[in-house]
Amino acid sequence: MADDEQQAINGAPPGLTPAAAAPFLQPSHAHPISADEIALLRSANLLLVGMRALANEIAKNLMLAGIGSLTILDHHLVTEDDLGSQFFISELHVGMNRAAAAASQVRALNPRVALSVDMENILLKPPEFYSMFDMVIATDLDLAPLATINAACRFVNKPFYAAGSHGMYGFIFADLITHDFVIEREKSNLPTALKAETMTRSIIATNAKEENGKQVEMVTKREIYSPINLANTSPLQAEQLSSRRRKLQVSPLLTCLRALWEFQALRQQSLPTHSHPDLELFTKLATEKHKELQLPPETLRSEFLRSFLQNVGSEIAPVTAFLGGQVAQDVINVLGQREQPIQNFLLFDSADSKGPVYALHPIFPSLDGRVL
Repeated sequence: MADDEQQAINGAPPGLTPAAAAPFLQPSHAHPISADEIALLRSANLLLVGMRALANEIAKNLMLAGIGSLTILDHHLVTEDDLGSQFFISELHVGMNRAAAAASQVRALNPRVALSVDMENILLKPPEFYSMFDMVIATDLDLAPLATINAACRFVNKPFYAAGSHGMYGFIFADLITHDFVIEREKSNLPTALKAETMTRSIIATNAKEENGKQVEMVTKREIYSPINLANTSPLQAEQLSSRRRKLQVSPLLTCLRALWEFQALRQQSLPTHSHPDLELFTKLATEKHKELQLPPETLRSEFLRSFLQNVGSEIAPVTAFLGGQVAQDVINVLGQREQPIQNFLLFDSADSKGPVYALHPIFPSLDGRVL
């Protein structure tokens, strides 16, 4: 593999010397990048919705990785508030369209990537619009538009990611519909059974190869996903509710995110302010959501509620950098059909530097009374 190809995959612009590329290189790949994976990456056509700080980070990572083409879409105008954490724009861009303002700096990261700008409201797009893309990533939207975009992606069978940041907190959601991927591991003496591993994941095939004198097993797994509107109302998995100790480990950020989306649905998509009516309503909604999740009341502390509300709507660069890197890495893995993807909600709390992933899916009773 050429040096510039490997650099592009790892996150460095092609054509740099190894010394110049070193600061960009990401050691997160556990396996060498194959020629097939490079081809898949270079042919990928992605849509990125929104162009705030989180989307800046995602765009940066995808451009440096060397995808085939990227469309950045945002119908909002640059404001002075955007200047604090968005690195593709300056004071000269205030009043311009966000996507158009960022385009020249995004394009400069990797001229090999075909970059397009769309300044139309994403909610005005018909479902057929999404069919031209291999994957759609929507950022910093509330639940209603996310659910609309997710439904349109499902209509044309396209993978969908959603991500958002609120100061010290953030989330990533994935709906890949049905996704097959391969993991490589040292071959065991015992044969690998083709079976269901979890409610959503199954082993569907195995293969073997010899690598460096060792037998390596390639296990193909299949994950089944749920759309965001169903995931948002789904319970935690039974194992997370199986003991008080495990319930205490569930992040209250899940409760607050659900409460925020419910608040926005009730208040025409506005964020909660520090007014007494807003604080009272948000606290009521959070308490209800926490109870629905069957979590202990003491894990929803007033200090956490206060901190979350103080961070809502804000952007903090280290948090958006982490989330943007995670989204881009998962997207690259999914395009290459390697490694376990996010299934399906990742929540990030920078206060404790944790990013737990919760598989949230509806539970349906089968005809024989079993729970599926």
